[in-house]
Amino acid sequence: MKKWKRACVMAAAGVFGLMMAACGSKELDESEIGAGLSGVTLRLSHGLSKEHPIQAALEQFAQEIHENTDGEITVRIYPNATLGSEKDNLEQLPIGALDIAKVSASALESFSPVYQAFSVPYIFNSEEHFYGFMDSEEAEELYMSTADKGYIALTWFDSGARSFYTVDTPVNTPADLKGLKIRTMDSPMAFEMMECFGGSATTMSISDVFTGMQSGVIDGAENNETALTNGGHGEVAKCYSYDTHTRIPDILLLRYVTWQKMSDEQKQIVKTAADNAKETYKEKWQEAIRQAVEDAKQMGVEFNEPDLAPFQEAVKPIYDRLAEESPEIWEICEQIQNFK
Repeated sequence: MKKWKRACVMAAAGVFGLMMAACGSKELDESEIGAGLSGVTLRLSHGLSKEHPIQAALEQFAQEIHENTDGEITVRIYPNATLGSEKDNLEQLPIGALDIAKVSASALESFSPVYQAFSVPYIFNSEEHFYGFMDSEEAEELYMSTADKGYIALTWFDSGARSFYTVDTPVNTPADLKGLKIRTMDSPMAFEMMECFGGSATTMSISDVFTGMQSGVIDGAENNETALTNGGHGEVAKCYSYDTHTRIPDILLLRYVTWQKMSDEQKQIVKTAADNAKETYKEKWQEAIRQAVEDAKQMGVEFNEPDLAPFQEAVKPIYDRLAEESPEIWEICEQIQNFK
């Protein structure tokens, strides 16, 4: 059994006992484990605005917990990265400076390498495949595998399929990316993907992408459709290509010490509230995508659907490398690929 699976089984069986969580978390007294939380306020951080659909989903999450625990647990939401960046939040969780955080799976890569599997290009072959695996028992094991790092995952949120959009060069094949400077996430996997496609990965703040494309510093970017409208990128980038190279989920994390202290009933309430919020968000997200496409077309953006086979072929070296150098991550990749 692989290392991450062992951690999952231990967590599920509740035999971590008095284990100290990573990064300085205090060691729990045996009497605290499962004793239940009473009259506590949990701090939840995310980096999006109050107007983003995730805020409404998290407000529902907080309300359900407050009502179903008879007010014993209150969740206070801090949007707009008020409590720091996703990296900051991942450092704050284990030490108790934060209780819950919504972060991208790509941000988790540096803290828990197994999450790198979700950033592998074309690891999911459709939205249906993506949704199915993310709700599977295999994924649930992965969500519990970070307990030794000080947090676990309660649920996931759809953040769309990432595709390329450019100022004036439609991306119909990987060859169309050759020599182009494309803004990507600050992720080793994104850099490797761009190398496979022959393009140049450029990192910059999302807030700088508009002026970056306008001034010619970059030729385009990669993101879901809402970036065209929320960031105004569709005013400059007129070509959106549905190459759908990655489907990287957002993850809702909970400090593991907090989870340990909860009673079984409280754990069930929190987990159910998280799953309900995920389902609510799915609907809101799909509507946001539909609206973004409609608005972007009014801005003059043209959408095209290239043949995915050449893109999938181009990234095969990533799969070969993971199989040879990262067996722990490759095992998860194989589970995703084999999931039906």
